[in-house]
Amino acid sequence: QERECVVTGKGNKQRPVYFDARTKLHLTEYLRSRNDDSPALFVTLRGSRQRMSIGGVESRLRSLGKRSRIDRVHPHKFRRTLATHAIDKGMPIEQVQKLLGHARIDTTMHYAMVNQSNVKASHRKYLE
Repeated sequence: QERECVVTGKGNKQRPVYFDARTKLHLTEYLRSRNDDSPALFVTLRGSRQRMSIGGVESRLRSLGKRSRIDRVHPHKFRRTLATHAIDKGMPIEQVQKLLGHARIDTTMHYAMVNQSNVKASHRKYLE
């Protein structure tokens, strides 16, 4: 209901992730379509509907990318894009760090591809 869920990342660390109203609608529809009692948000498509593994997510994304004729589709591309868009829209880097679950801010800095035109605009806004 609050448009957030908890994910387990590296080292079994758990952190909240947030999503928009459109995603909530799609997730609600997806959950209604399921006929299992698994507590996992995403489950395998075959058999006993077990929790989808990391490899399963990667494989599914690659398959969707190929069908859509998009090259190199993988989870990290989505994380990188999220970080880049957040920074481009003015989200403070410390909040992007929290959003991605990074312990060190320099990891977040490597993730985000900062748009040079935004650097120029920020220079004009803050330093001229």
